[in-house]
Amino acid sequence: MNSKNIISLLLIFFVGLKCATAQEFKLEVSVNAPSLKIADPKSVKTLEKAIREFFNDRKWTSDDFESEELIEGSIQINIKDDPSANSFIADMYISTGRPVYNSNYTSPILNHVDRDISFNYTEGDPIRDNRSTFTDNLSSILTFYAYVILGFDYDTFSLLGGEEHFKTANNIVANIPPNISSSDRNWSSLGGDRNRYWLMENLLNARVKRYREAIYSYHRQGLDKIENDATVSKAIMLSALKQIGKVNETYPNSMIIQMFSNSKRAEILEVFKNSVKSEQRKVFDIMASIDPAQSDFLKELR
Repeated sequence: MNSKNIISLLLIFFVGLKCATAQEFKLEVSVNAPSLKIADPKSVKTLEKAIREFFNDRKWTSDDFESEELIEGSIQINIKDDPSANSFIADMYISTGRPVYNSNYTSPILNHVDRDISFNYTEGDPIRDNRSTFTDNLSSILTFYAYVILGFDYDTFSLLGGEEHFKTANNIVANIPPNISSSDRNWSSLGGDRNRYWLMENLLNARVKRYREAIYSYHRQGLDKIENDATVSKAIMLSALKQIGKVNETYPNSMIIQMFSNSKRAEILEVFKNSVKSEQRKVFDIMASIDPAQSDFLKELR
C-alpha cells in the first residue's frame, strides 16, 4: 500500500472517530434583550456565543454519540431587566426532542420555562461546569439544565437511564449557597412548587419512579416501534399513559406530570386521533385528569 493510500485511510479513521465521539448537544441558543437600560448590548451577544459553546462544544458524558443521536433543541433567554451593567433578570425557555426510530419525526421531550432567573455576567467571564463546586449562579443554572436535559433524554432510551444525570443535577441544587438561594428562589423549596428544587424532588421521588418507567415504555417500546406495528405500539403507549395517570393520583399536581402534559399533548393527539373510539376515550380521560385546563385541546378524542 502506498503512502497516499495510508494517509487516506488514516483520515477516514480519524473523521469516523470524531463522529463517534461527538458532543451530546446540538442546541440553538439565543439571548434576547429588547429593552436594556444600562448593560452594553455587545455583552449580550457575547453571552449568547458563550452559552452556545458551553452546551455544544464540550463532552458531557463518557458515551459516544453519532451525529444523528445528538440531542437537538433550543435555549432561549429573554432578558427582562438589567438592574446594573452586569446583572440581569431573565426568563429561560428550554425545548428539546429526540428522534423516533424508522421515521423523520422528532418527539418533544422537554418544554419548560424557568422564569425570573437572576445572574451576573461581564463580557469575557467564563461559564464553568459547576457540577461539583459553585462559582456563580449563571454557571450553575446552565450546568443544571445540561444534566436535566441529558436525564430526560436518557430516560426515553433505557429504563431509568437518566438516574445518574438527575443525581448530578440534584447535587448542583444542594451546592447552592444560602445567599444565592435566597436571591434566586428557584433553587429553594420555598420558591413555589414549579422550580428547579421541585423538579429534582419530583424526578428522584419514589412516588414518581413509575412515571419514569412509563416514559421509557411510551418512547422506546411504543413510539419507536409504531411504524412497524401501530396497534401494538399504541396499546403500549396507552398502558404507559395509564401508569402516568396513576402517578398523578398518588402525587397530584406534581410539577413533572404537568411538564409531561405540556410537552406531549399535541403528540398524543396526533398518535391517537385515528384510533378506535374506545381507545381515544381512555386517552382523553387520562389526559383530562392530568391537565383539566387543557382538556379542550384533546376534545377530538372525547
